Amino acid sequence: MTSALNSHDGVEAAAVVNGPESTTPRLATVEPRPIIGRLPKYAAGKPPAPVRGLESFKLASNENPLPPIPAVLQAIAAQTAVNRYPDPVATALRNRLAQFLDVPAEDIVTGGGSLGALNQLLAAFAGQQDYGTQDEVVYAWRSFEAYPISVGLAGAKSVQIPVTADGRHDLDAMAAAVTDRTRVVLLCTPNNPTGPALRRDETERFIESVPHSVVVVIDEAYQEFVRDDEAVDGLAMYRKHPNVVVLRTFSKAHGLAGLRVGYSISHPEITQHLRVAAVPFAVSSVAEQAAIASLDHFEAVVERVQSLVDERDRVVAGLRELGWSVPDAQGNFVWLELGETTPEFAALAATQALSVRAFGTEGVRVSIGEVEANTRFLELCRTFTKAPAAS
Repeated sequence: MTSALNSHDGVEAAAVVNGPESTTPRLATVEPRPIIGRLPKYAAGKPPAPVRGLESFKLASNENPLPPIPAVLQAIAAQTAVNRYPDPVATALRNRLAQFLDVPAEDIVTGGGSLGALNQLLAAFAGQQDYGTQDEVVYAWRSFEAYPISVGLAGAKSVQIPVTADGRHDLDAMAAAVTDRTRVVLLCTPNNPTGPALRRDETERFIESVPHSVVVVIDEAYQEFVRDDEAVDGLAMYRKHPNVVVLRTFSKAHGLAGLRVGYSISHPEITQHLRVAAVPFAVSSVAEQAAIASLDHFEAVVERVQSLVDERDRVVAGLRELGWSVPDAQGNFVWLELGETTPEFAALAATQALSVRAFGTEGVRVSIGEVEANTRFLELCRTFTKAPAAS
């Protein structure tokens, strides 16, 4: 094998002989933006390894274990014009959402899941300024693990404020962290992965305490699962405060995670910029019609969500009876703060054909799944010898 070094615009290239008669020129080094090497990699929940004699259950991704309602499956099957591009701004879905939520359609911008909607917002409002300084994005930590990745890729700086001992946002500390460089604040409610929802009064005080030039994002991916009477309603905050953006999704309650349908709701002062940053055709025509059908039969969605809420409450009650300290669970998951025993617990779950989402040596998030899966998870917690004492 022979090689030759060439230089082009200051970049060395190597010609590598792959065979006796063919050569393929390759760059000696291809370097990404420096931020890429500093960002964490998104770790999606993995399916469990098969265990002989046991049905496997994936409890690692906060997916809805139930399929979409029958009307949605019928709407998906009816879509045949997939050779055509979808409506780039999902007009039909935005009009249906406007009716469903009682908001102007012009205030809705769709995206590929709520994460896609968030990325559009960060692209529009947070990054690196022309004079070299970085905008700042403030959010609780631990929270949704895509936040630092999305913020970093936008070119902005993450300002992470630790959650309290019971897994809640420390809103006072977050307000104190806002500076003249803060462009966006992210509020995840219920907080993923710890579970508590923000309260109405504390959220209102927080919004009023930060400059009106700061975009306050209320990320409500799990809004349909919330049963706390004092929980904040993002739409109410959006109606009162022009700098509030609400994020919602069809991935969780509606069971459409695989179709990627999300959206933001904000006032025209914000949406005019989000439309510039929006990814064209992010919501496919199949996904759009599925989402509309799910809204048209929302009462059936509510029934399925309630069945999951009932299971969540059963799991939380069972854990507390076993002596576990569990934060208030308002999503479709529970959080166990396991510390150094986190990997051990995840490995033991795998032997029971259960996959859970382990976060280093902090804890595990366990999605609410099928009844059998939840019961098996409770039995695992019963036998795990390093359960923390109840607080």
